[in-house]
Amino acid sequence: MLTRLRLLPDSASSVSGEVNFFFFLMVLVCGTVALAIAVFIIYCGFRYRRRHPNAMGAQVRYNVPVEVAWTVIPLLLFMGMFAWGAKLYFDIERPPNNAIELFAVGKQWMWKIQHPEGQREINELHIPVGRPVRLTMTSEDAIHSFFVPAFRTKQDVLPGRYTTTWFEATKPGKYHLFCAEYCGAKHSGMIGYVYAMTPRDYQTWLTEGAPEGSLASTGEKYFHQFGCANCHHFNEQGRCPNLRGLYNRPVQISTGQTVIADESYIRESIMAPDAKVVYGFDAIMPNFTGVISEEKIVALIAYIKALGPQPGTQQPSSSGTSPKEYGAQPGIAGPGATSNSGSYVEKR
Repeated sequence: MLTRLRLLPDSASSVSGEVNFFFFLMVLVCGTVALAIAVFIIYCGFRYRRRHPNAMGAQVRYNVPVEVAWTVIPLLLFMGMFAWGAKLYFDIERPPNNAIELFAVGKQWMWKIQHPEGQREINELHIPVGRPVRLTMTSEDAIHSFFVPAFRTKQDVLPGRYTTTWFEATKPGKYHLFCAEYCGAKHSGMIGYVYAMTPRDYQTWLTEGAPEGSLASTGEKYFHQFGCANCHHFNEQGRCPNLRGLYNRPVQISTGQTVIADESYIRESIMAPDAKVVYGFDAIMPNFTGVISEEKIVALIAYIKALGPQPGTQQPSSSGTSPKEYGAQPGIAGPGATSNSGSYVEKR
Protein backbone atom coordinates (compact mmCIF):
# COMPACT_ATOMS: atom_id res chain seq x y z
CA MET A 1 0.00 0.00 0.00
CA LEU A 2 2.77 2.40 0.92
CA THR A 3 4.56 1.57 -2.32
CA ARG A 4 1.48 2.52 -4.32
CA LEU A 5 1.16 5.82 -2.44
CA ARG A 6 4.82 6.73 -2.83
CA LEU A 7 5.08 10.23 -4.28
CA LEU A 8 8.69 10.07 -5.45
CA PRO A 9 10.87 7.40 -7.09
CA ASP A 10 13.75 5.74 -5.25
CA SER A 11 16.44 7.97 -3.79
CA ALA A 12 19.70 6.38 -4.87
CA SER A 13 22.25 9.17 -5.41
CA SER A 14 24.33 11.47 -3.24
CA VAL A 15 22.13 14.48 -4.04
CA SER A 16 18.67 12.88 -4.16
CA GLY A 17 18.03 13.27 -0.41
CA GLU A 18 18.77 16.99 -0.42
CA VAL A 19 16.73 17.47 -3.62
CA ASN A 20 13.75 15.71 -1.99
CA PHE A 21 14.00 17.80 1.17
CA PHE A 22 14.33 21.03 -0.78
CA PHE A 23 11.35 20.11 -2.97
CA PHE A 24 9.05 19.37 -0.03
CA LEU A 25 10.23 22.50 1.77
CA MET A 26 9.35 24.62 -1.27
CA VAL A 27 5.92 22.99 -1.50
CA LEU A 28 5.33 23.58 2.23
CA VAL A 29 6.47 27.23 2.21
CA CYS A 30 4.70 28.15 -1.04
CA GLY A 31 1.54 26.32 0.04
CA THR A 32 1.55 28.01 3.46
CA VAL A 33 2.04 31.47 1.94
CA ALA A 34 -0.67 30.88 -0.68
CA LEU A 35 -3.10 29.64 2.00
CA ALA A 36 -2.31 32.60 4.27
CA ILE A 37 -2.96 35.06 1.45
CA ALA A 38 -6.25 33.35 0.56
CA VAL A 39 -7.43 33.41 4.19
CA PHE A 40 -6.41 37.06 4.56
CA ILE A 41 -8.32 38.07 1.40
CA ILE A 42 -11.46 36.28 2.64
CA TYR A 43 -11.11 37.91 6.07
CA CYS A 44 -10.74 41.39 4.55
CA GLY A 45 -13.75 40.74 2.33
CA PHE A 46 -15.94 40.25 5.40
CA ARG A 47 -14.24 42.69 7.77
CA TYR A 48 -14.18 45.70 5.50
CA ARG A 49 -17.30 45.19 3.42
CA ARG A 50 -19.91 47.96 3.06
CA ARG A 51 -22.83 47.17 5.36
CA HIS A 52 -25.38 49.43 3.58
CA PRO A 53 -25.27 51.84 0.63
CA ASN A 54 -24.49 54.95 2.72
CA ALA A 55 -21.86 53.32 4.92
CA MET A 56 -18.17 53.97 4.31
CA GLY A 57 -17.10 50.72 5.86
CA ALA A 58 -14.56 50.30 8.64
CA GLN A 59 -11.88 52.95 8.70
CA VAL A 60 -8.59 51.72 7.27
CA ARG A 61 -5.46 52.92 9.00
CA TYR A 62 -1.82 52.32 8.16
CA ASN A 63 0.02 49.79 10.29
CA VAL A 64 3.72 50.13 9.53
CA PRO A 65 4.92 47.09 11.54
CA VAL A 66 2.42 44.82 9.78
CA GLU A 67 3.34 46.15 6.34
CA VAL A 68 7.06 45.74 7.05
CA ALA A 69 6.47 42.22 8.36
CA TRP A 70 4.51 41.01 5.34
CA THR A 71 7.18 42.45 3.05
CA VAL A 72 10.39 41.46 4.84
CA ILE A 73 9.44 37.98 6.09
CA PRO A 74 8.42 36.58 2.66
CA LEU A 75 11.45 38.27 1.09
CA LEU A 76 13.81 36.54 3.53
CA LEU A 77 12.03 33.21 3.07
CA PHE A 78 12.13 33.19 -0.70
CA MET A 79 15.64 34.65 -0.98
CA GLY A 80 16.78 31.95 1.43
CA MET A 81 15.22 29.29 -0.79
CA PHE A 82 16.84 30.89 -3.82
CA ALA A 83 20.30 30.79 -2.19
CA TRP A 84 19.80 27.17 -1.13
CA GLY A 85 18.54 26.18 -4.58
CA ALA A 86 21.46 27.96 -6.27
CA LYS A 87 23.97 26.12 -4.05
CA LEU A 88 22.29 22.79 -4.81
CA TYR A 89 22.30 23.59 -8.53
CA PHE A 90 26.01 24.36 -8.57
CA ASP A 91 26.74 21.18 -6.60
CA ILE A 92 24.83 19.17 -9.21
CA GLU A 93 26.48 20.95 -12.17
CA ARG A 94 30.09 20.61 -10.96
CA PRO A 95 31.40 17.03 -11.18
CA PRO A 96 34.10 16.01 -8.68
CA ASN A 97 37.67 15.78 -9.96
CA ASN A 98 37.85 12.05 -9.21
CA ALA A 99 34.76 11.18 -11.28
CA ILE A 100 34.85 8.24 -13.71
CA GLU A 101 34.56 9.69 -17.22
CA LEU A 102 32.12 8.01 -19.58
CA PHE A 103 30.70 9.04 -22.96
CA ALA A 104 27.08 8.81 -24.07
CA VAL A 105 25.63 9.29 -27.55
CA GLY A 106 21.89 9.73 -27.98
CA LYS A 107 20.39 8.40 -31.20
CA GLN A 108 16.86 7.75 -32.37
CA TRP A 109 15.96 5.80 -30.35
CA MET A 110 18.67 4.47 -28.06
CA TRP A 111 21.46 5.43 -25.70
CA LYS A 112 25.00 4.32 -26.59
CA ILE A 113 27.43 4.34 -23.68
CA GLN A 114 31.21 3.98 -23.96
CA HIS A 115 33.53 3.23 -21.03
CA PRO A 116 37.20 4.27 -20.98
CA GLU A 117 38.16 0.60 -20.66
CA GLY A 118 36.48 -0.02 -24.01
CA GLN A 119 33.15 -1.56 -22.97
CA ARG A 120 30.13 -0.45 -24.97
CA GLU A 121 26.52 -0.58 -23.87
CA ILE A 122 23.17 0.16 -25.50
CA ASN A 123 20.34 1.38 -23.25
CA GLU A 124 22.26 0.12 -20.24
CA LEU A 125 24.80 1.73 -17.95
CA HIS A 126 26.81 -0.13 -15.32
CA ILE A 127 28.40 2.02 -12.60
CA PRO A 128 29.99 1.37 -9.19
CA VAL A 129 28.36 2.49 -5.96
CA GLY A 130 30.21 5.20 -4.05
CA ARG A 131 32.11 6.57 -7.06
CA PRO A 132 31.05 9.74 -8.90
CA VAL A 133 30.45 9.23 -12.62
CA ARG A 134 30.72 12.02 -15.18
CA LEU A 135 28.91 11.62 -18.50
CA THR A 136 29.93 13.64 -21.55
CA MET A 137 27.02 13.45 -23.96
CA THR A 138 26.04 14.42 -27.50
CA SER A 139 23.33 13.52 -29.99
CA GLU A 140 23.51 12.23 -33.54
CA ASP A 141 20.13 13.62 -34.58
CA ALA A 142 17.39 15.24 -32.47
CA ILE A 143 17.48 16.78 -28.99
CA HIS A 144 17.33 14.12 -26.30
CA SER A 145 17.39 14.34 -22.51
CA PHE A 146 19.23 11.92 -20.22
CA PHE A 147 16.95 11.37 -17.22
CA VAL A 148 17.48 9.02 -14.26
CA PRO A 149 14.66 9.75 -11.76
CA ALA A 150 16.26 7.80 -8.90
CA PHE A 151 19.37 9.98 -9.18
CA ARG A 152 17.38 13.24 -9.54
CA THR A 153 19.41 14.13 -12.61
CA LYS A 154 18.24 15.26 -16.04
CA GLN A 155 20.37 16.84 -18.75
CA ASP A 156 19.52 17.78 -22.33
CA VAL A 157 21.65 16.09 -25.00
CA LEU A 158 22.13 18.29 -28.05
CA PRO A 159 23.37 17.59 -31.59
CA GLY A 160 26.59 19.33 -32.52
CA ARG A 161 27.84 20.01 -28.99
CA TYR A 162 28.70 18.32 -25.70
CA THR A 163 26.82 18.55 -22.43
CA THR A 164 27.76 16.90 -19.15
CA THR A 165 26.05 15.49 -16.11
CA TRP A 166 27.28 13.55 -13.10
CA PHE A 167 25.89 11.40 -10.31
CA GLU A 168 27.07 9.12 -7.53
CA ALA A 169 24.98 6.06 -6.74
CA THR A 170 24.58 5.34 -3.03
CA LYS A 171 23.02 1.88 -3.13
CA PRO A 172 23.06 -1.07 -5.52
CA GLY A 173 20.03 -1.51 -7.71
CA LYS A 174 18.44 -1.30 -11.12
CA TYR A 175 17.10 2.15 -12.00
CA HIS A 176 15.10 3.46 -14.92
CA LEU A 177 16.78 5.55 -17.64
CA PHE A 178 14.53 7.69 -19.84
CA CYS A 179 14.71 10.21 -22.63
CA ALA A 180 12.76 13.16 -21.21
CA GLU A 181 12.61 15.18 -24.45
CA TYR A 182 10.23 14.31 -27.28
CA CYS A 183 12.59 13.13 -30.02
CA GLY A 184 10.39 11.44 -32.61
CA ALA A 185 7.81 8.77 -33.24
CA LYS A 186 9.42 6.15 -30.97
CA HIS A 187 10.40 8.53 -28.18
CA SER A 188 8.49 6.47 -25.61
CA GLY A 189 10.65 3.45 -26.45
CA MET A 190 13.94 5.24 -25.74
CA ILE A 191 14.33 3.73 -22.29
CA GLY A 192 16.95 1.73 -20.47
CA TYR A 193 18.40 0.91 -17.07
CA VAL A 194 21.28 2.03 -14.89
CA TYR A 195 22.82 -0.80 -12.88
CA ALA A 196 24.49 0.42 -9.70
CA MET A 197 26.87 -2.30 -8.48
CA THR A 198 29.17 -2.81 -5.55
CA PRO A 199 32.80 -1.99 -6.41
CA ARG A 200 33.70 -5.69 -6.44
CA ASP A 201 30.82 -6.62 -8.73
CA TYR A 202 31.64 -3.70 -10.99
CA GLN A 203 35.25 -4.82 -11.35
CA THR A 204 34.01 -8.32 -12.15
CA TRP A 205 31.71 -6.89 -14.80
CA LEU A 206 34.58 -4.91 -16.32
CA THR A 207 36.77 -8.00 -16.42
CA GLU A 208 34.15 -10.32 -17.88
CA GLY A 209 33.22 -7.84 -20.58
CA ALA A 210 36.77 -6.82 -21.40
CA PRO A 211 37.02 -5.73 -25.05
CA GLU A 212 40.04 -5.99 -27.29
CA GLY A 213 41.32 -2.57 -26.30
CA SER A 214 40.49 0.60 -24.40
CA LEU A 215 38.54 3.51 -25.83
CA ALA A 216 41.81 5.43 -26.23
CA SER A 217 43.44 2.57 -28.15
CA THR A 218 40.41 2.46 -30.45
CA GLY A 219 40.84 6.19 -30.98
CA GLU A 220 44.48 5.62 -31.90
CA LYS A 221 43.36 3.25 -34.67
CA TYR A 222 41.03 5.91 -36.03
CA PHE A 223 43.81 8.47 -35.73
CA HIS A 224 45.84 6.50 -38.26
CA GLN A 225 42.86 5.27 -40.27
CA PHE A 226 41.73 8.80 -41.12
CA GLY A 227 45.23 10.01 -41.87
CA CYS A 228 45.59 12.28 -38.84
CA ALA A 229 49.14 11.03 -38.21
CA ASN A 230 50.25 12.28 -41.62
CA CYS A 231 50.22 15.88 -40.37
CA HIS A 232 49.93 15.67 -36.57
CA HIS A 233 53.48 14.47 -35.83
CA PHE A 234 54.59 14.06 -32.25
CA ASN A 235 57.51 16.39 -32.80
CA GLU A 236 58.07 19.85 -34.26
CA GLN A 237 58.31 18.69 -37.88
CA GLY A 238 54.61 18.34 -38.70
CA ARG A 239 52.46 20.71 -40.73
CA CYS A 240 50.00 20.90 -37.87
CA PRO A 241 50.10 21.21 -34.07
CA ASN A 242 51.51 18.50 -31.87
CA LEU A 243 48.67 16.99 -29.86
CA ARG A 244 50.67 15.85 -26.86
CA GLY A 245 49.33 17.40 -23.68
CA LEU A 246 46.66 19.27 -25.62
CA TYR A 247 43.58 18.37 -23.59
CA ASN A 248 42.23 21.04 -21.24
CA ARG A 249 45.08 23.46 -22.04
CA PRO A 250 44.89 27.02 -23.40
CA VAL A 251 45.32 27.37 -27.15
CA GLN A 252 45.92 30.64 -28.97
CA ILE A 253 43.98 30.84 -32.23
CA SER A 254 44.50 32.98 -35.32
CA THR A 255 42.23 35.77 -34.04
CA GLY A 256 44.52 36.28 -31.05
CA GLN A 257 42.03 34.81 -28.62
CA THR A 258 42.78 31.96 -26.26
CA VAL A 259 40.46 28.98 -25.90
CA ILE A 260 40.57 25.88 -23.72
CA ALA A 261 41.03 22.60 -25.55
CA ASP A 262 38.15 20.69 -23.97
CA GLU A 263 35.93 18.05 -25.57
CA SER A 264 33.77 20.61 -27.35
CA TYR A 265 36.81 22.37 -28.83
CA ILE A 266 38.31 19.12 -30.11
CA ARG A 267 35.01 18.04 -31.64
CA GLU A 268 34.50 21.41 -33.31
CA SER A 269 38.01 21.23 -34.66
CA ILE A 270 37.23 17.92 -36.35
CA MET A 271 33.83 18.86 -37.73
CA ALA A 272 34.50 22.56 -38.47
CA PRO A 273 38.30 22.93 -38.71
CA ASP A 274 38.18 26.51 -40.01
CA ALA A 275 36.32 27.78 -36.95
CA LYS A 276 39.33 28.11 -34.63
CA VAL A 277 42.64 27.76 -36.48
CA VAL A 278 45.69 27.62 -34.23
CA TYR A 279 47.89 30.72 -34.43
CA GLY A 280 50.83 30.22 -36.79
CA PHE A 281 49.25 27.44 -38.84
CA ASP A 282 47.32 27.37 -42.09
CA ALA A 283 43.75 26.09 -42.31
CA ILE A 284 44.60 22.98 -44.30
CA MET A 285 42.68 20.33 -42.35
CA PRO A 286 39.71 18.81 -44.23
CA ASN A 287 36.21 18.92 -42.84
CA PHE A 288 35.08 15.55 -41.48
CA THR A 289 31.37 16.33 -41.23
CA GLY A 290 29.46 13.29 -42.45
CA VAL A 291 32.64 11.20 -42.55
CA ILE A 292 33.20 10.43 -38.87
CA SER A 293 30.39 9.31 -36.56
CA GLU A 294 29.93 10.70 -33.08
CA GLU A 295 31.12 7.42 -31.58
CA LYS A 296 34.40 7.61 -33.50
CA ILE A 297 34.86 11.22 -32.45
CA VAL A 298 34.44 10.10 -28.84
CA ALA A 299 37.21 7.53 -29.33
CA LEU A 300 39.50 10.12 -30.95
CA ILE A 301 38.92 12.51 -28.04
CA ALA A 302 39.76 9.72 -25.58
CA TYR A 303 43.01 9.11 -27.46
CA ILE A 304 43.96 12.80 -27.46
CA LYS A 305 43.15 13.05 -23.74
CA ALA A 306 45.42 10.07 -23.12
CA LEU A 307 48.39 11.70 -24.85
CA GLY A 308 50.73 13.03 -22.21
CA PRO A 309 53.08 15.99 -22.62
CA GLN A 310 56.19 15.76 -24.77
CA PRO A 311 58.91 13.85 -22.89
CA GLY A 312 61.16 16.33 -21.10
CA THR A 313 58.64 19.16 -21.51
CA GLN A 314 57.15 20.92 -18.53
CA GLN A 315 53.39 20.97 -18.94
CA PRO A 316 51.95 24.45 -18.45
CA SER A 317 49.06 25.17 -16.17
CA SER A 318 45.77 26.14 -17.74
CA SER A 319 45.38 28.95 -15.22
CA GLY A 320 47.46 32.06 -15.15
CA THR A 321 49.38 31.24 -18.34
CA SER A 322 49.40 33.86 -21.05
CA PRO A 323 49.17 32.82 -24.71
CA LYS A 324 52.66 34.16 -25.34
CA GLU A 325 54.18 32.17 -22.50
CA TYR A 326 52.25 29.09 -23.51
CA GLY A 327 53.35 29.29 -27.13
CA ALA A 328 56.95 29.94 -26.22
CA GLN A 329 57.49 26.60 -24.51
CA PRO A 330 58.87 23.64 -26.46
CA GLY A 331 56.22 21.26 -27.71
CA ILE A 332 53.39 23.74 -27.26
CA ALA A 333 51.52 25.44 -30.07
CA GLY A 334 51.62 29.19 -30.19
CA PRO A 335 52.81 31.89 -32.56
CA GLY A 336 54.88 30.22 -35.23
CA ALA A 337 55.24 26.94 -33.38
CA THR A 338 54.09 23.51 -34.41
CA SER A 339 53.39 21.91 -31.15
CA ASN A 340 51.43 20.86 -28.24
CA SER A 341 48.43 23.04 -28.02
CA GLY A 342 47.35 22.80 -31.51
CA SER A 343 43.89 21.80 -32.18
CA TYR A 344 43.18 18.31 -33.21
CA VAL A 345 41.62 20.23 -35.68
CA GLU A 346 43.42 22.55 -37.72
CA LYS A 347 45.61 20.24 -39.64
CA ARG A 348 45.83 16.86 -40.99
